[in-house]
Amino acid sequence: MSGPEPFGARLRRAMDERGPLCVGIDPHASLLAEWGLDDDVAGLERFSRTVVEALADRVAVLKPQSAFFERFGSRGVAVLEKSVAEARAAGALVVMDAKRGDIGSTMAAYAESFLHKDAPLFSDALTVSPYLGYGSLSPAVALARESGAGLFVLALTSNPEGGEVQHAVRSDGRNVGATMLAHLSAENAGEEPLGSFGAVVGATLGDLSSYDLDINGPLLAPGIGAQGATPADLPRVFGAAVRNVVPNVSRGVLRHGPDAVALRDAAERFAKEIRHTVTSS
Repeated sequence: MSGPEPFGARLRRAMDERGPLCVGIDPHASLLAEWGLDDDVAGLERFSRTVVEALADRVAVLKPQSAFFERFGSRGVAVLEKSVAEARAAGALVVMDAKRGDIGSTMAAYAESFLHKDAPLFSDALTVSPYLGYGSLSPAVALARESGAGLFVLALTSNPEGGEVQHAVRSDGRNVGATMLAHLSAENAGEEPLGSFGAVVGATLGDLSSYDLDINGPLLAPGIGAQGATPADLPRVFGAAVRNVVPNVSRGVLRHGPDAVALRDAAERFAKEIRHTVTSS
């Protein structure tokens, strides 16, 4: 009996059908205020419900940032659980942006929290940090395979501080970011139409031609919109791997709320522009 359909296959289909766009669900205090909401659990719930109801039936991926829910304690996590379940029920793939990273049984527990099929926070994919060594992610890799889920591993992030770790050169002459990409390429070897183990690579990083981004897996690309990158930048940054890019837009869409129609229109504009750029490159 075959297992669940892998995340990579489901993501490829979702991007082809709905457009290659990931919208973040980032209910930070300033955005709640812009929406006229209080910075409390009621505001959090209203914000998240509005985003999910407006977008989950039309965008490929929704990416809730766990920290903005966790800051409200158990009631905030309950809102996150409901948002994840309702987004997935409406057809969106959910990438949980939690950036977990640890070793041994602790990493296994983090994996079970988000990648076990019966977990209340089960998500289609999870962002993880490999900077205790790529091998420390083994429990998450194994459970993702079992559950048909995926991972997005921090490789070349857009924050300036990331360079001191990701650009550090190993004894073999390859830097740490390139090493993470090589690990992911090995995880995805032979997978069709797309592997389930992706990298986080900032869309604001400019020329990345010195890196092999062809990992046969998705490239989650933050930085479109408020951080300064545009859809037109994607072919220059990602080169031949651009078709596997999942551009993430958060504030560029969310600032149009709380009006649901305005949220949908903004997401549709980004998705169309990104699809045109990708198919024309």
